[in-house]
Amino acid sequence: MVHALLMDGTPTTVQGIGVSPGIAIGKAYLVDHGSTPIAFHKLSGAAAEAEEAARFEEAVAKAERDLQAIKESIHPDLKEHLHILDAHQVILRDRLIYDETLRIIREEKLNAQWALKRSLRKVHELFASLEDEYIRSRVSDVDSVGERILRNLAGQEDLAIQGIRERVIIVAKDLSAADAAQLQLERTLGLVTEMGGRTSHTSILARALGIPAVVGAEKASRIIHTGDILIIDGASGKVIINPSEDQIGFYYELQEALENYLKEINRKAHLPALTTDRYRVRVEANIELLEEVVAAKDNGAESIGLYRTEFFFMNRDTAPEEEELYQEYRELAELMAPQTVTMRTLDLGAEKLGPWFAHPEQVNPALGLRAIRLCLQHQELFRTQLRAILRASAVARNIQLLFPLISGVGELYEAKRVLNEVRGDLERRRIPFDPDLRLGIMMEVPSAVAVADLLALEVDFFSIGTNDLIQYSLAIDRVNEHVAYLFDPLHPGILRMIKQVVDTGHRAGIPVTVCGEMAGEPIYVPIFLGLELDSLSMNPQSVPRVKNLIRRSVLAHCRVFLTEVLNMRTAEQIRMSLQEMVLRTFPEEFKFFDPSALSPKLRTAVA
Repeated sequence: MVHALLMDGTPTTVQGIGVSPGIAIGKAYLVDHGSTPIAFHKLSGAAAEAEEAARFEEAVAKAERDLQAIKESIHPDLKEHLHILDAHQVILRDRLIYDETLRIIREEKLNAQWALKRSLRKVHELFASLEDEYIRSRVSDVDSVGERILRNLAGQEDLAIQGIRERVIIVAKDLSAADAAQLQLERTLGLVTEMGGRTSHTSILARALGIPAVVGAEKASRIIHTGDILIIDGASGKVIINPSEDQIGFYYELQEALENYLKEINRKAHLPALTTDRYRVRVEANIELLEEVVAAKDNGAESIGLYRTEFFFMNRDTAPEEEELYQEYRELAELMAPQTVTMRTLDLGAEKLGPWFAHPEQVNPALGLRAIRLCLQHQELFRTQLRAILRASAVARNIQLLFPLISGVGELYEAKRVLNEVRGDLERRRIPFDPDLRLGIMMEVPSAVAVADLLALEVDFFSIGTNDLIQYSLAIDRVNEHVAYLFDPLHPGILRMIKQVVDTGHRAGIPVTVCGEMAGEPIYVPIFLGLELDSLSMNPQSVPRVKNLIRRSVLAHCRVFLTEVLNMRTAEQIRMSLQEMVLRTFPEEFKFFDPSALSPKLRTAVA
């Protein structure tokens, strides 16, 4: 959102999504692919069709060669993310893009650019309406690959990131994974893009390089010009264009303070998260790619609290083989041993599985055939994944299994029945697996919260998925701009449901984890401690700050605070009280808060 666009030199502020923490101050460098010309004409004759098909095939081949060259020259810190560019190479030959474009050229007699544009539009329409942030960010990979081919067809040069000769903040409408992989660390102070989300490849690569980054900054590339002075805050998502001298001075001090603070807490990141009165909380990492294990360990994560297994089911022409899944899961278990790895079974909608899966049309996919529902309707897919997970569990006996979107006991019985049948089959074939494999469920549906006492008798642990729990409980579509502002983790109803799950789990003698964006926000630490959660699972970069605050907290004080919070009537009351509590307990944390998010009273106190 653009807060102000003034033509008189007054600083302009653009708000985006902070995806890689840190402060960057410097000149803007606007990167613009420009609009690739899309010519339209009908082809006449078999020779013209063959020539146009050959032109398209050469454009794809050149894109493959370019991506291979980028992979071979990639920054050493990004070597573990080479799979991202591998995925782009796979997309180049995807049936819905490659085969469909050739079909349109030959059957509908359209030129290559227009045929490709038609193919891309079909793919984009297929996924654009989906609300899952992870999937939407993968759709941007398809767009990036398509643009690369279109540029080749039009004879345009690739993005000139390598030609940057000074230290700058790069500003773009969007950056593909290939663009981001070419960033020169010594010359890139920060990144600002209009597109993207927290799980986009640009965000992942920026975090891997430690570059402050803001994505989703609406209109940024249209109002920022090369040479403008920028300040970007990769935590709050704020971008200040042509700041005042006072602002520059303030943010230079903030930059130094943040760097020193992060260095200090990172040195202690491997210490246990133990409160001053000796209450222990496990702080774990959410990952979706094997390569993120390094970041999880470096940041002090004590285990993998959530491994999203969806990656191997997407962006491919055929269903994954059991052996492929097994090798991935086995390697993850070995890398993390003896620390635990919690593997969540497939948590996607049918419409997200790609061309190899015949999916039904659904008016509202978020409330349709997805996650455990999809697996129970397509049990061979489910069994394949369960066999791979069970086989991998024998390697180090450190794997836990997690079922998503369980709505009640009957659904859980069905999932457990399939699991037990797969176990029996492996036993008969004398294939080893961990007989003591622990089973948990995601608590993210209000009906599951209502029968938490019954579910607790059937599983070994609960994992609260706050993102979906908030969405389903408050009846809010997070990507609907008209109601997204109502998505609030501090809604009294949400906090009471979390407490109900924790209390019920503990009465049954099972541990309870919170995983989701809420878990990684340091300001929520007093509430989570007051709830006496057993563990928190978050993105790896959030681990050091959360652990630091836990180690400096007093459980007894947090219990009292939670009692006060649960008697409050609105999210705003809770937020103000929470900010005041954090200001008293961890005043240095407010150095990194966006002042606009604070109450007037707290702004004065912080100042």
